[in-house]
Amino acid sequence: MAVPLGQLITELAAATLMVAATTLVHFFGLLRLTRLMTGAHSRLRTHEAAWRQAALILIVVFGIFALHTIQVWLYALLFRGLGEFETFEQALYFSTVSFSTLGYGDLTLSAPWRVLGAIEGVNGLVLIAWSTAFMMSVTGRLRLLEHDWLDAERRS
Repeated sequence: MAVPLGQLITELAAATLMVAATTLVHFFGLLRLTRLMTGAHSRLRTHEAAWRQAALILIVVFGIFALHTIQVWLYALLFRGLGEFETFEQALYFSTVSFSTLGYGDLTLSAPWRVLGAIEGVNGLVLIAWSTAFMMSVTGRLRLLEHDWLDAERRS
């Protein structure tokens, strides 16, 4: 089934808005997590560093998970609003497997909106990769912090 050009333009506009919205959610969420980390790691003491670092990692993991949950729900709300699925649970399920690029294929979008689903997959891939890079950065900072503590202990 061929999709009229006007519908395709509408679909691409909706996709562009969703990519912008999810990117902003991610940016401001990671900014908040960065600020939280900056304040928290300055209060770490050598003898409690491992436990506090583990707690910080958990906070970051759950924070990232919360960001991705918000992003998936935004797409699910759009799909439900467009009438693509009968229930919100179906929209949420479809959005989750699309965002994570699993793409089971048991639920699909209609022809006029299927490009939006594909773009959600690419959007999710980029945001998940960004989250991975952020986690690597956090882990690297904690390793450097631990190394600095060990050096300070050796000098004293």
